[in-house]
Amino acid sequence: MKLSPQAVEQTLNQFEEDHPAVPQLDELFGQHTYFVDDSGLHIVEPTGETDSGKQQGVVVKLASWSDAKRTSLAPHPPEPTDVIVVLEAA
Repeated sequence: MKLSPQAVEQTLNQFEEDHPAVPQLDELFGQHTYFVDDSGLHIVEPTGETDSGKQQGVVVKLASWSDAKRTSLAPHPPEPTDVIVVLEAA
């Protein structure tokens, strides 16, 4: 799912992303709606609406770090996480 700039901002407000690989990924692939954290590479998939009618999504892990220094990602089948994000501003 390609997120709007507002939805990316909403997701970043609810999902920690501070890995040093992010600038390199942006340089290689441009600004995409993927998120990198200490556990690996993630995307957001829509899940419907909240009770208040706002669009929400679930964070899905696509790759995990394959080494302790977090220098290489190993792709794997998508793994939904417990993280649900609201994609619309309040």
